[in-house]
Amino acid sequence: MVKNEGKGAKRKTSEEEKNGSEELVEKKVCKASSVIFGLKGYVAERKGEREEMQDAHVILNDITEECRPPSSLITRVSYFAVFDGHGGIRASKFAAQNLHQNLIRKFPKGDVISVEKTVKRCLLDTFKHTDEEFLKQASSQKPAWKDGSTATCVLAVDNILYIANLGDSRAILCRYNEESQKHAALSLSKEHNPTQYEERMRIQKAGGNVRDGRVLGVLEVSRSIGDGQYKRCGVTSVPDIRRCQLTPNDRFILLACDGLFKVFTPEEAVNFILSCLEDEKIQTREGKSAVDARYEAACNRLANKAVQRGSADNVTVMVVRIGH
Repeated sequence: MVKNEGKGAKRKTSEEEKNGSEELVEKKVCKASSVIFGLKGYVAERKGEREEMQDAHVILNDITEECRPPSSLITRVSYFAVFDGHGGIRASKFAAQNLHQNLIRKFPKGDVISVEKTVKRCLLDTFKHTDEEFLKQASSQKPAWKDGSTATCVLAVDNILYIANLGDSRAILCRYNEESQKHAALSLSKEHNPTQYEERMRIQKAGGNVRDGRVLGVLEVSRSIGDGQYKRCGVTSVPDIRRCQLTPNDRFILLACDGLFKVFTPEEAVNFILSCLEDEKIQTREGKSAVDARYEAACNRLANKAVQRGSADNVTVMVVRIGH
């Protein structure tokens, strides 16, 4: 867990081209704002019925100084991520400790023609490098580590969100709809499981197979960090990348592992959080603002409720407040 309260031209693969098409979809539904919105993350985690807590998370509210971006183009960079480990905690812990460090090193430092294209390439390279680093370390052990992890990361560059994910953890945006006068839960990420057609075709083309909805009848996700024994069977660390521009109607971002979404729909989770944020009875601790107290309570209550509803998995709930 990391928390910071302060501050070669190859042809695109079909997966990368698909990521680009997802970006266009996001562009059509988002409107711009000239004000840079403040972002602050809150988190709660529960081991649940599992013997070990294999989730990990990172909250970096402001890494602008570390990234040293072109000052004329970028004024704020933030990073939030959740990792759901399987087969052990080593892959999720490694990703939580290293992925953002690799991202900072690869972040564009000089003049760039297109911030969007450069940031997207940076994310693709970062995921590839982090996975390769972990697999190298894992394969050098005796016996070799078999750990793997999902990854769902939100990189905020000014008011633009870049969401990169592997596996079945999710990112959800709470946005107020002026027409319906209700808050909507907008999915910012795409789940990757072996039963999806494109995922299954890639696995089969690589010589693997899908049985009982799992890779080789064992692995539940089709993209991950680690899982070295499945990489030769079509499991990949190429993330799905989406882009969304924040608007004045956006309230918060929810990042959570599948331990939450096994017992909550995105809409239920968003409405649960909203009800907590409106609860004036939540007590404020010394040194905490009322807003901070409510967001912290929302994370804790939602994680507790997921366990109460029977989620047998680890549960990690992260809520990123969007300040206006």
